[in-house]
Amino acid sequence: MTRDRKRVDGQWALGEREPLNANEQFKQAEDPLLVRERIEKTYAREGFASIPPDDLRGRFRWWGLYTQRRPGIDGGRTATLAPEELDDEYFMLRVRVDGGGLNVAQLREIASLSTEFARDTADITDRQNIQFHWIRVEDVPEIWRRLEAVGLSTTEACGDCPRVILGSPVAGVSADEVLDGTPAIREITERFIGDPSLSNLPRKFKSSVSWLPDVPFQIHDLSFLGAEHPELGPGFDLWVGGGLSTNPRLADRAGAWVPLSEVAEVWAGVAGLFRDYGYRRLRNRARLKFLVADWGVQRFREVLEQEYLGRRLADGPAPVLPASPVDHIGVHKQRDGLHYVGAAPVVGRVSGTRLAALADAAEAHGSDRLRLTPYQKVLVLDVADPEPLVRRLESLDLRVDASPWRRATMACTGLEYCKLAIVETKARAAELVAELERRLGDQRADITINLNGCPNACARTQVADIGLKGQLITGPDGSQAEGFQVHLGGALSLSQEDEAALGRKPRGVKVLADDLPDFVENLVRNYRADRADESETFTQWLTRAEDSQLTP
Repeated sequence: MTRDRKRVDGQWALGEREPLNANEQFKQAEDPLLVRERIEKTYAREGFASIPPDDLRGRFRWWGLYTQRRPGIDGGRTATLAPEELDDEYFMLRVRVDGGGLNVAQLREIASLSTEFARDTADITDRQNIQFHWIRVEDVPEIWRRLEAVGLSTTEACGDCPRVILGSPVAGVSADEVLDGTPAIREITERFIGDPSLSNLPRKFKSSVSWLPDVPFQIHDLSFLGAEHPELGPGFDLWVGGGLSTNPRLADRAGAWVPLSEVAEVWAGVAGLFRDYGYRRLRNRARLKFLVADWGVQRFREVLEQEYLGRRLADGPAPVLPASPVDHIGVHKQRDGLHYVGAAPVVGRVSGTRLAALADAAEAHGSDRLRLTPYQKVLVLDVADPEPLVRRLESLDLRVDASPWRRATMACTGLEYCKLAIVETKARAAELVAELERRLGDQRADITINLNGCPNACARTQVADIGLKGQLITGPDGSQAEGFQVHLGGALSLSQEDEAALGRKPRGVKVLADDLPDFVENLVRNYRADRADESETFTQWLTRAEDSQLTP
């Protein structure tokens, strides 16, 4: 009897070791981490043309390198061109900043590398990374040498492996934090990042460790969120199975409590379970969320405990969320009496020049610690007298007294550099923020706007109040133009008032990119005019709004 092929998903734990797609083939042929030696000894000397496809579009990702989009290719051709036609001979390079923490020396080195090798580009991502563009393969070994000299790396910043581990931007300084998760993040990165036993996972593996709910913990494969056990004290609540992209799913509570000292062990157990049981046949089903959805969280926990930890985890209570979301922007008092100052660039776009000036400003005002946020913002910690620093940051267009539109708008890399994008995002978002500040400057609103250039949701389209997914749509003259499918009412559980939900797609609500400021302005004005009272949130209003109030 022939086995039903539908049941073969490439799960290693079931003996299914045959590589079932091209990605699994190149990973099986060689550990992608080993490509570094060829980059340093061959490709950096012989140039872009010497790089074979499996390395160029495959293994390079394990060292934070993606080929960027060739200039001049419009979004309508994204899905029609062969990879070699889309590839430019330059790279995006992603620098890991686990937990978001940088010191002044590290920030200065990032700034220097940007100006010397990346045409002064630098973006703060919504995963607390820094991204460069215009990187030549010839310069990569020198960039690595200089990053590693200050304690930074690009190891496994991309690829089917453990990505950067998110942490609270105010870990260790917030008066509301009971337990700092930074030691666990440090232990995980030191023990497991670059470990060959975890360098071949079915797909990317995203995780976070934070006492405070100021990271998007419900969209990760694995999250540890602060919770107080009634008998065992402060520790972390375990969440698994979240992820967005084309099949969004919010994470489940596993009902397990983990002490700080065991977070790294449990993290490794979940990563190992994903490695062995994750689906490897179809790339679009290879994330951990599909396994959790199929098994259920109870079975997932049982396999984790029995096969990977060898013991039961303690049952634990749900986290107690704050009354309102944690606000990183502005001047805030630390638990030690000093201050942290949160500043907002527009959708994370900065530059090496500006980062160098930021490093100078931090040092001049007594700080050696900065933090990147999962919302494309930056904090300066340990400031005794914040007002002079605030003025200096404002002069760099890093706004401390930022408008609600600048504070709450994010955008992915978009058509400018990304080979998957269909529309431009960063420039569109900057234009949108400027227009909303001009048109609605007197309108205070707590509305998040996330722009994404394709369906992959790198900018978290489905969990924003207004999520915008790039696509080509038909304009008034019948031609195809850049536009966005609209998602409304998405949210994460970041406070007691927030109920997590994936944004809905109102039927037929699409907007041309050129009309985006008009659309958002009208939507905001309709909300403010029709809301029951000032306490009614945008998401609450959406549940009763008429379709006519939502259309472009």
